[in-house]
Amino acid sequence: MDNQLNELRSLAAKAENRRTETGIPRVAMVQGKIPEHMLAAVYDPMINVILQGSKSMTVGDRTLRYDPATYFVMSIDLPAVGSVHPSVSGEPYLAVSLTLDPAVLSTLFADLPKPVGRVENAPGFCVASVTTDLMDAWVRMLRLMSDPDAIAALAPVYEREIIFRVLQGPHGWMLRDIAAPDSAMARVNMAIQWIRRDFAQPIGVERLAERASMSVSAFHRHFKAVTNLSPLQYQKRIRLLQARTLMVANAQNVMTAAFEVGYESATQFSREYARVFGLPPALDVGRILAQTSAISR
Repeated sequence: MDNQLNELRSLAAKAENRRTETGIPRVAMVQGKIPEHMLAAVYDPMINVILQGSKSMTVGDRTLRYDPATYFVMSIDLPAVGSVHPSVSGEPYLAVSLTLDPAVLSTLFADLPKPVGRVENAPGFCVASVTTDLMDAWVRMLRLMSDPDAIAALAPVYEREIIFRVLQGPHGWMLRDIAAPDSAMARVNMAIQWIRRDFAQPIGVERLAERASMSVSAFHRHFKAVTNLSPLQYQKRIRLLQARTLMVANAQNVMTAAFEVGYESATQFSREYARVFGLPPALDVGRILAQTSAISR
């Protein structure tokens, strides 16, 4: 496995300190020190493999750390805060990722035997160790960067194999459950899409539960188990992350950003913002802009 890991590091060596496209659909890579504010985001469902250094990911009050030769699976959209670190010997953080496509998952599952049993009330994100077979599929996928004429023919095959190898792992049930329309995870995922689409509007947990065909207590229990957040906490994180983007990227002032994402009180917004990001909005945005300016010089 060491030879595979070293080859993957070599193949991904041209990655930058931001999401770097590979030319292969849904496959990206990243390397180096990433500004903290860029790692606080709503993450798409993905498989993320650490090649060098380490990464911490905090969802709600749960923090997971993953190191070289481990991978992170996220089966639903999750607001999270991350941080990356170089290796003990100083090599920069390096990782590759595959964004999960529901259509690819569905066609793959249609060709596989149906699983026996499900894991109830489990989170929609986890860390696991890579296997030799999974690493081998990733090596063949990244080799396509130097053979672009083969991408259209071979990338879909390797993508299916990567997902299949994850399905064989300890947390493969997560990907199966998200594609099963009658599973609790799939119903929670539908509620997540409703919240994300109308995050600035007040949400009623009773209405979300009804639309998910669950009792209020069951919906709340499953939602918290999958996301490590309550429905209201999930909406709040989405609002705060969007407000941060508006203030940093669009130069909106605190009050305008707060009202645009659905807050009625700027005081409440500032209090909840500081609780999540560690500083009041104006100070946090000033810090981010100063860091960004220093990096660009």
